[in-house]
Amino acid sequence: MKLTKRAIASILLHSPDIKLKLALALGCSEGTINRYIRENDDNLTKAAALEVIRKETGLKDSDILAKRSKGSQI
Repeated sequence: MKLTKRAIASILLHSPDIKLKLALALGCSEGTINRYIRENDDNLTKAAALEVIRKETGLKDSDILAKRSKGSQI
């Protein structure tokens, strides 16, 4: 699963505080969070990351998580 463009933009808008909180929640460095954001990595959809994104951006899950296309694999 991936984040929506809106969620990525909101994370970048709230930088660097949200990046630090994501790093703490996921147990990694801020540099790793930057890479996750650049690549829209699945690690950003882990429960701990989603909790931070929801709290810091005010977005709902429907605004955070991209819907799968019909042709995508599980």
